[in-house]
Amino acid sequence: MKNKNFKRYTVTSALPYANGPLHIGHLAGCYIPSDIYVRYLRSNDRDVAYVCGSDEHGVAITIKAKKEGITPQEVVDRYHEIMKKSFEEFGISFDHYSRTSAKIHHETAAGFFKDLYEKGEFLEQVTEQYYDEEAGQFLADRYIEGTCPKCGHDGAYGDQCEKCGSSLNPTDLINPKSKLSGSTPVLRETKHWFLDLARYTDFLKNWILVEHANDWKNNVLGQCRSWLEAGEGLQARSMTRDMDWGIPVPVEGAEGKVLYVWFDAPIGYISSTKEWAAQKGIDWEPYWKDEETKLVHFIGKDNIVFHCIIFPAILKTHGGYVLPENVPANEFLNLEGDKISTSRNWAVWLHEYLEEFPGKQDVLRYVLTANAPETKDNDFTWKDFQSRNNSELVAVFGNFVNRAVVLTHKFFDGQIPALAELNDFDRDALAALQEYPEKIAASIERYRFREALSFVMDFARVGNKYLADTEPWKTIKEDQERTGTILNIALNIAANLAVLAEPFLPFTAAKMFDMFNLKGLKWQDTGRQDLLQAGQKINAASLLFEKIEDNVVEAQVNKLMESKKQNELANAKAAPMKDIITYDDFAKLDMRLVKVLTAEPMPKSKKLLKLTVDTGLGVRTVLSGVAEHFKPEDLIGKQVTMLINLAPRKMMGVDSEGMILMAEDRDGSLRLLNPDRPTADGSTIS
Repeated sequence: MKNKNFKRYTVTSALPYANGPLHIGHLAGCYIPSDIYVRYLRSNDRDVAYVCGSDEHGVAITIKAKKEGITPQEVVDRYHEIMKKSFEEFGISFDHYSRTSAKIHHETAAGFFKDLYEKGEFLEQVTEQYYDEEAGQFLADRYIEGTCPKCGHDGAYGDQCEKCGSSLNPTDLINPKSKLSGSTPVLRETKHWFLDLARYTDFLKNWILVEHANDWKNNVLGQCRSWLEAGEGLQARSMTRDMDWGIPVPVEGAEGKVLYVWFDAPIGYISSTKEWAAQKGIDWEPYWKDEETKLVHFIGKDNIVFHCIIFPAILKTHGGYVLPENVPANEFLNLEGDKISTSRNWAVWLHEYLEEFPGKQDVLRYVLTANAPETKDNDFTWKDFQSRNNSELVAVFGNFVNRAVVLTHKFFDGQIPALAELNDFDRDALAALQEYPEKIAASIERYRFREALSFVMDFARVGNKYLADTEPWKTIKEDQERTGTILNIALNIAANLAVLAEPFLPFTAAKMFDMFNLKGLKWQDTGRQDLLQAGQKINAASLLFEKIEDNVVEAQVNKLMESKKQNELANAKAAPMKDIITYDDFAKLDMRLVKVLTAEPMPKSKKLLKLTVDTGLGVRTVLSGVAEHFKPEDLIGKQVTMLINLAPRKMMGVDSEGMILMAEDRDGSLRLLNPDRPTADGSTIS
């Protein structure tokens, strides 16, 4: 790791696509880790610009717009507001959250392209690319799906296989299909501008694999190495696309073309910084161009190549910009043993969590950090969410703070008691108080947020154990001075804990600061045993965490299972068509609307109900196999559809004089065939 003191920090989180709301995979991947890091930096009085924004030019957005029959702008406007509000309510403390549709971003990204173009850095090439003859347009990478030639995954995109992580060209795909029409595309010639990444191989190898060999995460180094050293090495990559949604390519002869989203999106970090600086009335350039600035990108593993290979190559080509000091990418978070999928609605959506678990932002922050996919894919389960809340946050963290505050109010009228003579329990606790700030800080500095959080909880356990060992509720009966010493130490542990926990649990820390009447404490204040001084008044205890009951998590699991069921139904194939019949065959069927007069179960039958119906021609008795789908009382008075000229059939000793017609859904459930408004009994269906 480089030993370098930085004057300022520019911290970015991956720009989320504005084609859907945020889910827990996004949070665990980059937003919670980056927020922890930035809150820690601020607590150390570091100069930080923490920027992000909505990525509004992705192909996924145009696909969404076509599917919904609205404009791409309407799509991005909707989801930009949802994501921005969710981030704010969840406590992700961006200094600025922008969007790539902003004018300043269009100008900045176009300026980057023009700079590289005028320097002659692009290869202008006419190549064959896929064209959808039915849709009448060239297909950008993600408009094409097919089988990955490297791992065989069915559903790889034209630029990347998300299963094996391989970078692809659309022509690499086996059995390519257009996502617009479903047809097989054809190849046509088109002109584009390519960045020759191979020219940067030596620079990238030295910068990544030598300079950062000891401080970048192994998963990041491994993926970069596979790009730089495997096969034919880096290839020229097109920086433009044939589309009508995005930033127009600012050169002659590029009509109908826009900047490749992975050329434009990372530049969004720069344009967001420009907006932020303009609002503050400061200069943006030091945050991107001063060598004393530390640039850190927080991303998911699917974005490693763009942030470690392509964007640095663009910055290097342009010149004058700092390169990232670190790119601490996380792996993927799964959900209940299955990959999170927005298309299958297999996700825990942040905006829904905030509505269904009001005031519990820190519980989700805690669980996603404690189970963060830092080195390998991890799994979120609602049972683990419940267990960590109840056995760790409630039973350890909350219990310790609550006991210390409640006992102080009970025995000392809410005033911090004085320290007296110390014993071994006290000295051990105070030694831990001095030790943990440095341990937690060291882990955060190395981007080991799971480890750092575990140290925070260990520190809370120190406080909990200290109270259990010293038993102030017993010593008060014999030695008030001793009890005062115990509670003084316990409360100072809790005050230190509030500062150390703030990057991870900001809402909880705010409650603790209020309880202790503390303001303005920073990281450098921790490790002291006098944050709370004798005689100082503290407020009454407030509940930091509350137990989550079984029925709450069961409801969330059931919600997921229902999503899975609905997705399976939506994708299930309809029953095949029966043999063709003639109109004369159909004309023989006499189907009528009839009213159910009575309904009762058939004795000794689980499936049959005995119905009497008014056919308009008289009353008939019908046995219908719907007992497992309808209660008798639910059918009485309903109009249903009946085949009345079916030959009578004796069933369980009763003549059934027709057949009630039902629609069978793909899950096997039955639906009544009702008229949309009251109709005369006996009305024919034709």
